[in-house]
Amino acid sequence: MSKTINRHSYEKKDGEWVIKSTYSIDFEPIEYNSENLDKVIKLVKNNLDTSLLSRTYKKENKHNVYYGHCYHSTQAIYYLMDTDKLVPYSGKDDNGELHWWLQDGDKIIDATSEQYENKGISPPYNKGKQSKWYGWKNRPHKRSLSLIKRVLMDIFYESI
Repeated sequence: MSKTINRHSYEKKDGEWVIKSTYSIDFEPIEYNSENLDKVIKLVKNNLDTSLLSRTYKKENKHNVYYGHCYHSTQAIYYLMDTDKLVPYSGKDDNGELHWWLQDGDKIIDATSEQYENKGISPPYNKGKQSKWYGWKNRPHKRSLSLIKRVLMDIFYESI
């Protein structure tokens, strides 16, 4: 069954916010099982680069390649997998930075945990709580959509 992710742009008309345009991605979601999840995480990680980062994160990312990528990586995995079991979580680390991951019950799914592990510290899972996506009306972020498109292209090219 096909899945559609929409990101609406809005404008105010007569005092009301109305949809001005919509960016959509239509695709076949990926069956949720441990093997496919591992493949999707690997594809997400392979597609991370500084074009997905705001200026704020680029400097630290030079020395820590997963730094700054947790939100869009987490959101991409959330949308790519065919399940309603994944729940977004976030928690502040010891530097006051908000880190994002998914949970399926007690199972933690974190494509960018290495940004902590490579420094010999643990991600802030113990400070985490279930979270809503950033942004107005919980729209998927543009960077997440770009990452989703990259992963879907890799999947497409792997299949031919």
